[in-house]
Amino acid sequence: MTTRDHIVQAADQLFYRQGYEHTSFANIAEAVQISRGNFYYHFKTKDEILDAVINIRLENTRQMLERWEDEGEQPADRIRSFINILIANRAKIKRYGCPVGTLATELAKLDHSSQAAANKLFTLFRTWLRRQFRLLGCKEDADRMAMHLLARSQGVATMASAFHDEKFIKQEVKQMCEWLDSFIKNDQ
Repeated sequence: MTTRDHIVQAADQLFYRQGYEHTSFANIAEAVQISRGNFYYHFKTKDEILDAVINIRLENTRQMLERWEDEGEQPADRIRSFINILIANRAKIKRYGCPVGTLATELAKLDHSSQAAANKLFTLFRTWLRRQFRLLGCKEDADRMAMHLLARSQGVATMASAFHDEKFIKQEVKQMCEWLDSFIKNDQ
């Protein structure tokens, strides 16, 4: 892994835990254990780092969605993978919220020029979920259902973070899976 990769990885974690606005060059340089001069060799501005973080998150999300495609036999199995990410990441979600949602919200509040780029992460999930619902035979409602699931998962992440409630996450994941199961049964 290159120094640049280490910087982006450290910045990604710090932006998630502390927020973009509250993370400084010094924080990132300290996390990577490099001098500020070496740091500036790779990135001139914090916005350049943010762009790199967004790009790596997009790439990692694409890879995760591809893995779900490979692992899930049916569209419902793949949708469950999306739902269950709340369980897989529950410790981080309880502490920091959703990495996609927290970044998009912070950049929106800052009216930051990278807001649209960060929103591409949601668009990636939305497009993928819409495709899965279409494959389930839900052609006309696919986008509405994708947005419903995205919104619900974001709400769960926000409430779980606010209340630090793991039981809530598990309960909501169970309900989302039951919703999906009932839809599938009604569709057959």
